[in-house]
Amino acid sequence: MSTDAERQPLLPETGHPDDICKDVRTVIDFHADDPENPLQWSATFKWAIVGLLAFMAFTVTFTCISVVPIANRVVRDLSHDDRPNKSASVLLVTIWELGEAAGPLFIGPLSEMFGRRRVLNVATMLFVAFTVLAASCQSTNLFIAARLLTGAAVASNVLNPAIVGDIFPPEQRGSAMSMIMIAPMIGGAAGPAMAGAIANSIGWRQVLWIAAVLALACEIAFLCCFRETYKVTILRRRVLKIQHENRLSSIKTAYDNDQNFERGFWASIARPFRVFYSSVVLQGLSLFGGMTFTYYYVMATTLPDVLEGVYGLSPALTGSCFICFSIGSTAAVLVCNRVLDRIYVRLRDANKGIDRPEYRLPLAILGAFTLPVTIAAYGLVAEKHLPLPVLLVAIGFIGVSLMLGFLPILSYVVDALGSYSASGMTAIIVARCLMGTFFPLAATPLTTKLGYGWGFAVLGAVSLALAPIPILIYKFGHTWRARSAYTSSS
Repeated sequence: MSTDAERQPLLPETGHPDDICKDVRTVIDFHADDPENPLQWSATFKWAIVGLLAFMAFTVTFTCISVVPIANRVVRDLSHDDRPNKSASVLLVTIWELGEAAGPLFIGPLSEMFGRRRVLNVATMLFVAFTVLAASCQSTNLFIAARLLTGAAVASNVLNPAIVGDIFPPEQRGSAMSMIMIAPMIGGAAGPAMAGAIANSIGWRQVLWIAAVLALACEIAFLCCFRETYKVTILRRRVLKIQHENRLSSIKTAYDNDQNFERGFWASIARPFRVFYSSVVLQGLSLFGGMTFTYYYVMATTLPDVLEGVYGLSPALTGSCFICFSIGSTAAVLVCNRVLDRIYVRLRDANKGIDRPEYRLPLAILGAFTLPVTIAAYGLVAEKHLPLPVLLVAIGFIGVSLMLGFLPILSYVVDALGSYSASGMTAIIVARCLMGTFFPLAATPLTTKLGYGWGFAVLGAVSLALAPIPILIYKFGHTWRARSAYTSSS
């Protein structure tokens, strides 16, 4: 149950920042052409922010995925065992996702309480520290713990979509989101390829030191160039300035009330749970989006065994093969970048100018029904030991289908939840991370018992069972959203 303060509109009234408000119910709002309004910033500065966020997204993905092709070697070196446990190698990769499931529970709501900039800087500094810890550790358990903490410090997954929603109007968000998503695809390609080569030459620890340097460069850029984008934080600072200059204490924003800091803090932490449990739309998308993205980790943890065991490739060549997934993913992102906003505008115009977040979902529907086919095809190619180029094409199409199914969901959440988009994004990410941590652990025994062909056919059937979810939300989402105080009823 949400409180009255949480149900209040963000900016119900307008006022010039220089007005001295005598009515406690008056809300300070941005005026026309307000230079502090993120929506009014220059296009050049907005896209510079997008570029900076993309750089951090690249670094995060590079740090996460670079361990995939060398996981067996890391476990072998740290445990001093020539035959490392496969479950430990898988957990070494997927434990990151468990950390990412915990971090957003704090990062999202805290950014709504203290602003994006402050939370982003703190999280990035922690990310650097935990990456250094992973590069320095001397035991498998400590390495897994360091990877867990590094995943928990990732802020980009939660804040990047929310920041895009802060600075771009709805009809431009699709392009910005797509551009941000290209960077992880590049990181997903460069990470495994570089890790395999570097591990063979100078050792796997150097991979993590490179990641730490990249993250530190991102943090320096954030400190020097990034400005606050969350309008609630900006307006609160404006109110504090007016109160100080005019010695008034009665001016408040729509989010201010008489509760103390502690109650406000815990209300912010609990908000993602309230948002999730109040919205059947968010619940459905969390299930669908979480399971869709999980197939990347299923592919990533099984591909080294397929390439090295079935096709006899070296770790360096195995890492290079991940480029095929990134090529497919990048192609899908470019498609989204080109048509996601166009589809939105065309459907809006065809429906008498009514804006609905559901207009973001047609591409997600396409991805939902192509992903099961590509998953089953990947297993069949490995089972039949078809030529390596066929396997690489199957990997590329997994990237296409996965991103078509997942990326539009992020834009949908930003549009549908508005000021609560960070909390809504937290629900999507937590579901994705929990599934991404544990579901791949079932893939190895499944394929061991049934083989790659039937094993991945079962996984494809699971994906197919969830495919109708975006169709149902596209058709009925505007009605279901109206039942939640946190989602738009447009």
